[in-house]
Formats: sequence, structure tokens, C-alpha cells
Amino acid sequence: MDYERLKRAVEIFGFLDGISLKQIKKRHRELAKKYHPDSENGNAELMKEINLAYGVLLGYCESYKYSFSEEEYYRQHPDELIRKRFMNDPIWGNGGVDANGNIDHF
Repeated sequence: MDYERLKRAVEIFGFLDGISLKQIKKRHRELAKKYHPDSENGNAELMKEINLAYGVLLGYCESYKYSFSEEEYYRQHPDELIRKRFMNDPIWGNGGVDANGNIDHF
């Protein structure tokens, strides 16, 4: 697969960046429902393109090398990075919630 095929597949699906496999599958279902030849707006040629693009995206995801580094983890979960940085802060720690789950009042 070359980058141009991947780029075209992303365009067909209408994605920008940072998409999960779950989102790819959901979008494929949406497009298939809309453009399947048996539907009201059916378009066999477009459906063929959608299915080819889906195969390209899945192939890319299957060959993607995941990083389990701390840096990558926090890039994928920015809320956890904020929690890590501020959880011991006397004002912001514990997200402003006490041990019983009640909101702390200052």
C-alpha cells in the first residue's frame, strides 16, 4: 500500500486524524447503509470505492505498530496526564472530590 491510497481512503471516509478502529468500522456501516445499491441513494460504484477504502484502512490498522511507551500513553490519554500532574496538588488534587465522592468546597 502506498500513502496516496491511504490518503484517498481517509478522504472517502471523511476523517481528519486520530481515528480509532471502532470509528472506522462505525463509519463504514454508515456509508454502506447510505450508498448500498439496494438503498434509496444506492450507488454501486461508490459502494465499491467505500469497500476498497475500508480494506485499505483495516490493512493499515492491522500493520500499525503500537507503542506502549509512557509518552505515547499520555498522548492518547491527555486527561490522565493532567491527573498525574495535579493529583497531589492541595487545591486541584483528587479532581476537587473528597474520599466520599463529594465535591470539596473551599
